Amino acid sequence: MNQALQRGSEYFSSQFGGAPDGLWSAPGRVNLIGEHTDYNEGFAFPLAIDKRTTVAARAREDRLLRVASSAFPGVVEANLDALTPDALTGWAAYPLGVAWAMSRAAAGDGGASSGARLTGMDLALTSNVPAGAGLSSSAAVECAVAVALNDLWGLGLDRQELARIGQLAENKVVGAPTGIMDQSASLLGEPDHGILLDCQNLLTESVALGFAAAGAGLLVIDTRTSHSHADGGYASRRRSCEDGARAMGVGSLRALGPEDLPRAADLLDEKTYRRVRHIITENQRVLDTVAALRGSGAAAIGPFLNASHVSMRDDFEISTPELDLAVASAQELGAIGARMTGGGFGGAAIALVRNDDAGRVAGGIARSFARAGYTAPAIFPVTASGGARRDL
Repeated sequence: MNQALQRGSEYFSSQFGGAPDGLWSAPGRVNLIGEHTDYNEGFAFPLAIDKRTTVAARAREDRLLRVASSAFPGVVEANLDALTPDALTGWAAYPLGVAWAMSRAAAGDGGASSGARLTGMDLALTSNVPAGAGLSSSAAVECAVAVALNDLWGLGLDRQELARIGQLAENKVVGAPTGIMDQSASLLGEPDHGILLDCQNLLTESVALGFAAAGAGLLVIDTRTSHSHADGGYASRRRSCEDGARAMGVGSLRALGPEDLPRAADLLDEKTYRRVRHIITENQRVLDTVAALRGSGAAAIGPFLNASHVSMRDDFEISTPELDLAVASAQELGAIGARMTGGGFGGAAIALVRNDDAGRVAGGIARSFARAGYTAPAIFPVTASGGARRDL
C-alpha cells in the first residue's frame, strides 16, 4: 500500500473504527488553456495532475451518511432521506452534495432516492491537492466520492454521468455556478495527455501532450492568495457572458467566432464586450493550442498561453497582482509560456518550462515575490496523470 492509501486507511480507522470497504481517489486538475469557456458551451483543455484526493468508504446497514475530512475537525452526519441542497453547508456540502445528486440519479426521475438500493456510508477524506490554488480540489473531492458511491451503491453510471453529478452538486448544493470542465478532467484524465472538452455536447478527446518528448514540463505557482468561485466575482462574469449572448441573439457565446467581434463591439457596452471578447478569443486559443501540439509539438504553444493570460488580465479581469507577477517572472526567465489557471481572483499560475530551466525559473519567481513583499509562493511540478479510480 502506498503512502497516500495508508494515510487514508489509517484516517478512516481513527474516525470510524475498523477498515473501509475500499479506497478510491481522484486527481486535481490544471487547465492548460480555456478559462471560463466551459459554462459558455465552448472548448477547454485541462489535464489531470499527480495530486489526488482519497476517500476511504464503508457501506452501512442504515441510511446514515457520516463524512470526515483530515482538513477539518469533526464528523458531519446526515440522513439520506433528509438530504436537500439547502440543508448542506460548509466543507461537507461537497461530498454530501454528491450523495444527494447520486440519489436523484438512482431514482431515475429526479425524485426521492430509492431506499431499496441505497444504504448509508462512512466516508473519510484525505488529500494532497492544494486547496484554494485553482487546482480544483473541490472536483477531486466530488469525483472521488462519486466513483466510490457508484461502486458501493452499484449504480453503473458512466464517467460522463458522474461528471454531470459532480457539477450538479457544485451548482445546486455548494452554490458555485461552475461548468463541467473540472469534473471531466478529474474523471477522464490520462497520463501525458490533455482532454479536449467540447462543453456544448460534452464530447471529449484525449490529446497527447508530448511534454516529455520535448524535454519540458509544467510548473504550478501557487500564489497562496485565496479565492472562492461561489463569491460575486465568478457569478458576475457568468452574467456578463449571458447578457452578451442574449444581446448578440445567440444561445451561448460558443455560437460566435472572431469574425463576430466587430458586431459585438457595436452592440455591447464596453465591459460586456471585453468579457465576450475573452470567451471568443479563448475558444480559438484552445483549438490553436491543440493544433500546435499535434503539428509542431509542445514548444509551439507558448504564445497561446501568454495571450490567454493577457486576455484574462485585461478583458475578463480575473487576475491579481500576484498572478501577474508569477506569469511575468516566468516569461522573463525563459518559460515557453505562462498564464494564470483556474477561476481567477487568486490561486495559481502555470508555466511551461524546459526541464533544464525548471529550478532556475522557480528560484527566480520566488525571489520576485520576496522583492515585492508578497507571501512566498508554493512552486512545484505537475505531470498529466490518470483520472478517478478505485485504488484498493
